[in-house]
Amino acid sequence: MKFLKVNGDSSPSFSTIKKWAAKFKRGHTSLEDDPCEGHPKSATTTPEIIEQVHDMLLEDWRMKVCETAETTGIPKEHVGYILHEELVMKKLCARWVPRLLTADQQHTRMKISEECLERFNKNKTDFVHRFITVDETWIHHYEYTPESKQSQQWTEAGCSAPKKTALVPSAGEVMASVFWDAEGILFIDYLEKGKTITGEYYSNLLTRLDEKINEKRPGLQKKKIIFYQDNAPAHKSVLAMGKLRDLHYELLEHPPYSPDLAPSDWSAFFFRIKRRLQL
Repeated sequence: MKFLKVNGDSSPSFSTIKKWAAKFKRGHTSLEDDPCEGHPKSATTTPEIIEQVHDMLLEDWRMKVCETAETTGIPKEHVGYILHEELVMKKLCARWVPRLLTADQQHTRMKISEECLERFNKNKTDFVHRFITVDETWIHHYEYTPESKQSQQWTEAGCSAPKKTALVPSAGEVMASVFWDAEGILFIDYLEKGKTITGEYYSNLLTRLDEKINEKRPGLQKKKIIFYQDNAPAHKSVLAMGKLRDLHYELLEHPPYSPDLAPSDWSAFFFRIKRRLQL
């Protein structure tokens, strides 16, 4: 009770006080911490051992603390001290990226991005008004059943709520080619099952795109379209490139191996479309 009156909520628990009292009765009257087992920290954190630990990490960045301790023969706690305090290091998981670009690819990526940004800043309104892009994505569809929707149900008294899995297997998937601009979607093509997007197939989609532009964007009939696509084989085929020249579209360059720069991905456009389809 006196501990509670003096220290309040920071007072030790009753079980802790009992342990202290038992140690006092056994003759343990020192207020200092008991010496730890093993070698003192100063003996295991010498410059030579620190350098040894550092060299081991340079050879294998994934080495575990326990493996380092076994190899050097020092306690794990001391290895952790060397890593965090002496070498100022921390362990992180690698970040997944689409591809590790070479120096030339990084330079090309930066150059193309700067050119597009400079082009956009010169006349933002005109650029956005004439800009059209395309990308493909897989869309999963599900068969509707009465159990696929969360709802309340009657249970007997005393019974707990029934369990239900949130994962519903997909009934199938379809490849969708989405053509869109700043005003919205121009048209979506759904690839038939068993077919693939070839240069000829994609060339026909470009013809349909031009028809949709004349239908939905009549103000662009006398203007040159600024078109953006990635470097998919069908997009870069001879037939597709020839069709773009025939349509007099201005094709913006896409940096190699840079899917994260595609407008449909970084703008979360596909995410919003798929979310609406699930409502």
